[in-house]
Amino acid sequence: MTNDPAKTADQGSWGLETRLVHGGSLRSQFAETSEALYLTQSYVYASAEEAEERFKSEAGFIYSRYANPTVAMFEERMRLIEGAEAARATATGMAAVTSALLCFLKAGDHIVAARAMFGSCLYVAQELCPRFGIACTLVDGRDTGAWARAARPNTRAFFFETPANPTLDLVDIAAVSEIAHKAGALVIVDNVFATPLMQKPLQLGADVVVYSTTKHIDGQGRCLGGAILCSQKFLKDHLHTFLRQTGPALSPFNAWVMLKGLETLPVRVRAQCDSAARIADHLAGRPGILRTLYCGRPDYPQAALARRQMSGFGQVVTFEIAGGKPAAFRFLNTLRLIRISNNLGDAKSLITHPATTTHQRLKPEARAELGISDGMLRLSVGLESVSDLAADLDRALAAAAGAAR
Repeated sequence: MTNDPAKTADQGSWGLETRLVHGGSLRSQFAETSEALYLTQSYVYASAEEAEERFKSEAGFIYSRYANPTVAMFEERMRLIEGAEAARATATGMAAVTSALLCFLKAGDHIVAARAMFGSCLYVAQELCPRFGIACTLVDGRDTGAWARAARPNTRAFFFETPANPTLDLVDIAAVSEIAHKAGALVIVDNVFATPLMQKPLQLGADVVVYSTTKHIDGQGRCLGGAILCSQKFLKDHLHTFLRQTGPALSPFNAWVMLKGLETLPVRVRAQCDSAARIADHLAGRPGILRTLYCGRPDYPQAALARRQMSGFGQVVTFEIAGGKPAAFRFLNTLRLIRISNNLGDAKSLITHPATTTHQRLKPEARAELGISDGMLRLSVGLESVSDLAADLDRALAAAAGAAR
């Protein structure tokens, strides 16, 4: 396996779109155009001495739980587009979250996490970590002062997603990172809603960024995956050995699918964001809509922060309809084009009812504290015609109005 001739160029000087197509490419002796898919568990050595040296130096491939050529290409491409020193892929987004936290935390440590997060992220921070003696304090991530008040002498990490699922709450990455570093803590940001195209947490002061590549990076509902972006120091001191020994490895096939997804990421995401902005405007003020949340709208509560730290506003629109759960279910069951699914970032428009899906494990009072009502719906806008999506939504709104009466 050899480097692509393009590897000799300064990849850091390439435009984003070029990095997404060519970054990290390797070529076999057959000089294939598309990245090669290496479905292999292990590798052979010309001699016992070579095997000994490879295990000793960790240079080259040993076992695909440790590293794989196709996965390595995906990791390098993710590193290039994020602007990170290092990248490692994982089997899922939650494997990325869990590994990023547990690889360096230990009993007696403390983390501060935003209250508004995906349900599984809340589970890891609030329930899993304490089982291992790692205390957790949840705060209102929008309140910058709350992060400083929650920090303790043993605080090792601040963890949050921004925009948050499903309320789209934002955390001021630069301000919170400054607070964390003064307290001696690392900042871990789940950047999945913004994608690496629209928000750069590392440039704003964060230390580690995690993704569910299942979402926009695949973008077509095919494969699971995750990624961790970090410094070489974090990789060497904490993450490298943890991943090797615990084994949350990304399948080479899934890595190959993700590589293909990255090639079209800007085209898809920009179109989806444009459509989402139009859909948000369409929904706002419609009869039966109590509120519409979209980071790019002027009436979004944190619009100024969104403009300051994001270069685009995503393809998720969250809205609340009158009539609670009965009206929300009538709305969902009337849709013909938009599909009911808890995924997001797909080429197809997908919608879910957070109170009974992604956040159903939370107690009603906890959902209320987050602003997740029984009438809230999270819409991930896809690549369909906006006029078709609007017609589907209007038809469902009319049905929901009947349920609300």
